[in-house]
This record gives sequence, C-alpha cells and structure tokens, in this order.
Amino acid sequence: MSALQRWVDECHQCAGLFRLGRDVEAALTMVEVFEGAQQRLLSAGAQTQQVWAQLLTQMLECQERQDWLGLADFMEYELIQLLEDPSA
Repeated sequence: MSALQRWVDECHQCAGLFRLGRDVEAALTMVEVFEGAQQRLLSAGAQTQQVWAQLLTQMLECQERQDWLGLADFMEYELIQLLEDPSA
C-alpha cells in the first residue's frame, strides 16, 4: 500500500470516528493524519501549501466549535482531494 493510500484510508477512518461521536479517539487519529498530510505537502508548490494552510485552519476551527460532522466532511472530502492532487 502506498503512503498516499494509507493517508487516504486514515482520513476515511478518522472522519468515520468523528461521525460516530468518538471525538477523543478521532482527535488522536487526526494528529497522525495531519502529520502525514504535512509531510506529503511539504514539497508542494506555494499555492498548494496555501490551500493546505486554509484547510487546516478551517478544520481546527471546526474542532474548536466541536463541529464533528463539519470536521469529518473536511477530512473526507477536501483533505483527500488535496492529497490526491497530482500537483501536490
């Protein structure tokens, strides 16, 4: 399994935990997901890194508001799309 596929799988798993209301467990997984995403996007272009920074800000705002469904949506759709972007 490639590193990208592993991160995508972890995004799906983490989003599922947030949707089930298992926010503590999901938050621990989220840290690993964010570290992996950061690692993957480290060598990306400036525009991709800017999108990552904006997305990360939005996800952390969801976490602060305890908007678990919003956070799950960002992780499962926006973050995966960014990770799978060939220019990333």
